[in-house]
Amino acid sequence: ANPKETLAASLLLFISLKIMSAKQDNFIVNFLAGGVSGAVAKTCTAPIERVKLLIQTQDANPKIISGEVPRYTGIVDCFARVSSEQGIKAFWRGNLTNIIRYFPTQAFNFAFKDTIKAMFPKVDKSTQFASFFMINMASGGLAGAGSLMIVYPLDYARTRLASDVGTGKQQFSGLIDCLTKTVKSSGIGGLYNGIGVSIVGIIPYRGVYFGLFDTLSGYNPWQKSESGMLRASSKFACAQFSAIAAGYASYPFDTVRRRLQMQSEKPEAEWVYKGTADCFAKIVKDEGATALFKGAGANALRTVGAALVLVLYSEITAAFYASQ
Repeated sequence: ANPKETLAASLLLFISLKIMSAKQDNFIVNFLAGGVSGAVAKTCTAPIERVKLLIQTQDANPKIISGEVPRYTGIVDCFARVSSEQGIKAFWRGNLTNIIRYFPTQAFNFAFKDTIKAMFPKVDKSTQFASFFMINMASGGLAGAGSLMIVYPLDYARTRLASDVGTGKQQFSGLIDCLTKTVKSSGIGGLYNGIGVSIVGIIPYRGVYFGLFDTLSGYNPWQKSESGMLRASSKFACAQFSAIAAGYASYPFDTVRRRLQMQSEKPEAEWVYKGTADCFAKIVKDEGATALFKGAGANALRTVGAALVLVLYSEITAAFYASQ
């Protein structure tokens, strides 16, 4: 069996056993709240996310490498060209796949985080801040890694569907066509190209994302304010800071992941990058270290959506449990 498939199956089994041993009602509430929050936020920020992906992956896009399509010079240029070449609707290209991917991803992230966090001993944030922060980081990171293993083929498809450039025919007609063509040319393993660096990257991203948010929330004096506006605003501030910090902490890993995904449908002999280390080395050598952060500006704007997810999830679950 493919080592990647074996690893995925083992991790999925581990998570499934943990879920079954957790309180089922809480898991379902967390799953639904996280999924709905993610779907709403992703749809709102889809145009920014598409621009970020186009800029981030353009140096691995065959049409741009060949000169058939000119490079994007920045965020404004990318927005203008996508609008004129592909139409306004194109900003949501791949969004349905993203929701299909993001609903289980975000839902499992939140549900697993709370389930995993419950396995750690409870600590007093006032007297054991270091332990409090590390537990939040660990539970967030492990939740993110577990979720990614389950939905990675959808993440790959979302990247490929959103990376089409120019006015010509799209490379893939949809989710099924993308997955089918990739498996046909590269096997099941092609759908998991970049999974290693993704797991390495998701741990600091989700760890900082959830860990910092949970930690800041623990010190937020308006966390349970009776004023809905004050409560939501303070949560959003905590979430926005957490999302931006997490985005920059893991962005180089995300760039390498996207580059590896961009070559998955080709025969392995035609791959530009032979693996994670080779991809890192070639990007730094050929384009400079700053190339690892291409699209980071658009990504910072996109964190508004990530922050919105945290606030929506927090408010939905608080409202549900308050009604019990």
